[in-house]
Amino acid sequence: MRDLDKALADILAIRSQIAAGTAFRGYGPATVAATGGVALLTAILQFLWLDNPTANPLTFFGGWTVAALLSAALIWTEMRARSRRHHSGLADAMIQQAVEQFLPAGVAGVLLAILLWKFAPETLWMLPGLWQVLVSLGVFASVRLLPRSIAFAGAWYFLCGFAVLVLASQSHALSPWTMGLPFVVGQVLMAALLYFASGENDVED
Repeated sequence: MRDLDKALADILAIRSQIAAGTAFRGYGPATVAATGGVALLTAILQFLWLDNPTANPLTFFGGWTVAALLSAALIWTEMRARSRRHHSGLADAMIQQAVEQFLPAGVAGVLLAILLWKFAPETLWMLPGLWQVLVSLGVFASVRLLPRSIAFAGAWYFLCGFAVLVLASQSHALSPWTMGLPFVVGQVLMAALLYFASGENDVED
């Protein structure tokens, strides 16, 4: 029984090593671009219907939380399907590694939001910029699994995060555009980088 357990553990270790050295093809450019559309729609709706985001931070961030969950659901659904097609037996290991790259940044974003809301609500104006910086760190962490050109998208989010912090520091105001536009451009940029790096027509996938 011990020999069987050791053999199974060795197989899992080998699969993990192979997955670590394989380019992840689970992110579909069309779906990544669609998440940029979700960000644009959220920004437009908040611009039209949320008169004063700064006075209604829960509504403002609630809208973006829903947008983030919808985007994550879209990416997760396609990621599983594409991984099954492109990575077959390695699909589960590849998905696990992809999730592990973004998970620390995602958890940090959630905890940071709770912390600021609970203990320092006067600093919530910083959250959009901080979220963008955290997304950049998640993108940079994923470079080893994705085309190296994806680092350009990470650099975009990194620069936007600090630019948004500087702009918001003048008025401490929340704006759907300083939240939305960086994500619209960033997701479309990421989709384009994935598309051209793949060398294939994603529609056929």
